[in-house]
Amino acid sequence: MATGLVSVVIPCFNAEKTIQGTIDSVLSQDYANLEIIVVDDGSTDESIKIVSSYSDALQVVSGPNRGASFARNRGTALARGEFIQYLDSDDLLADGTIQHRVEALVATCSDVAYTDWQKIRIEPESRIRYCDEITVSMESVDEDPQIACLTSFWAPPAAVLYRRSIVDAIGGWNETLPIIQDARFLFDAAYHDARFVHVLGIGAYYREGSPHSLSQRSEHDFVRDVLQNAGQIRALWEQNAGFSENRKRAIAGVYDYAARAMFKYDEENFMEVLRVLEELAPVNRLNYLNVANALRRMFGIRWAQRIMYILETIKMVFSKPG
Repeated sequence: MATGLVSVVIPCFNAEKTIQGTIDSVLSQDYANLEIIVVDDGSTDESIKIVSSYSDALQVVSGPNRGASFARNRGTALARGEFIQYLDSDDLLADGTIQHRVEALVATCSDVAYTDWQKIRIEPESRIRYCDEITVSMESVDEDPQIACLTSFWAPPAAVLYRRSIVDAIGGWNETLPIIQDARFLFDAAYHDARFVHVLGIGAYYREGSPHSLSQRSEHDFVRDVLQNAGQIRALWEQNAGFSENRKRAIAGVYDYAARAMFKYDEENFMEVLRVLEELAPVNRLNYLNVANALRRMFGIRWAQRIMYILETIKMVFSKPG
């Protein structure tokens, strides 16, 4: 049985309604060799009081609000474990999952173990409603782990266990990406040639509709983060002769998504993304963007947005079965 120390790093910001459940999900694990580090990121509610009540079971550090990635980096610096489990303060670990993840890493000599996970919602009287189960292997998205992590492979931090060696190779969480930093950390592991192992079975519960979810607060900010991440990854690939045709198409797909989103509210960035798309895939530009840009030129951005909205609505109506 694997017994290496696992450091559980929990960033916490105004999580008085959820942090107790998160900590309890760690303490209920049957894996004995654990340390828990809670990094309070400038909470103004009762989070510190709640966390402090567990003082015998965990280490608590606090400081001004500087974001989840800064808090995770601070916790990582304090961690002593051979393995590191990042856990957001509103998510839960499934019973027994730490043991299964460590055993998978040791048995396969892998660097990153990821599990299946399930979405949950908290209903009145604190009842948990269990929603969609997510079971996706990285290989089913793309055989290139870097492409998979750039595009549609994602798991919340609660579902992922890292060896300390790959965390050290990555060099820290990217603090320039306030919204999709967890997706970027997965990519950075792949970029540093991590070996991934898929541990079957629900290992984490991801809270939907959380007030702390930046990606759900503003689509505009989310897309801007996606664009910045894509630009950084493109630069990495270009600098290190890793920009294969498959990766170029993957980047183009991300920019295509961003252009469609930006068209609704940000003409300046929409035009910039179109320019990048012309560089990446001038022949593969999808009809939506060609039509949207042509309408913009003829009628201006506002009328173009209205016309495209009408066209998309008509398309949805006629595409419904029956």
